[in-house]
Amino acid sequence: MQTISFKNVVPQVFASLSECQSDVWRQEQVFERGHLYLVEADSGKGKSTFCSYIIGYRHDFTGSLLFDDRDTRRFRVADWVNIRREHISYLFQELRLFPELTAWENVEIKNRMTGYKSEKQIKEWFDVLGIADKRDVKVERMSFGQQQRVALMRCLVQPFDFLLADEPISHLDDGNARLMGKLMLDEAKSQGAGIIVTSIGKHIPLPYEKTLKV
Repeated sequence: MQTISFKNVVPQVFASLSECQSDVWRQEQVFERGHLYLVEADSGKGKSTFCSYIIGYRHDFTGSLLFDDRDTRRFRVADWVNIRREHISYLFQELRLFPELTAWENVEIKNRMTGYKSEKQIKEWFDVLGIADKRDVKVERMSFGQQQRVALMRCLVQPFDFLLADEPISHLDDGNARLMGKLMLDEAKSQGAGIIVTSIGKHIPLPYEKTLKV
């Protein structure tokens, strides 16, 4: 997949508004593979809605959302499963980890499904992100910032054309935010993939090529 295109997309919740100051809603906006985007928003302006449309969890909009030249409204369940498995990796704001499993198990359980990364590579990521000593700790006993790093690794053990990250560093200091940003960028470059980061404030430090307001 090379492009994600929004063509006059309007969430139903915003349909009655006569004015909408947005670079995405009611616009033609294209996200290209291999490029880096920052999507900023005030609270309640549609940041999570934007992510939900791309990942196929919501469809309550008018207009067209295209993956390359394919209209997502025509997708069936099998199409969305393939998109999430092969083309778009999504870092949820709420992380969606298994609290009763260890940090290592949370990453490895997905890697067993994809077979995408070696055990050696995953161990190196734990070292790089400064949580090697937390590999065998249950996620429920980790801080939210540590959990964010586990969630990122979980996102990277699959092929993708776009990495979509919703508020990925809300609980991290600047040093750990930079470590996460470097890992995201390195993996995206290795796959020739694009990155779309959303934020309502502090955002992960990356060399963004375009900043949009949703």
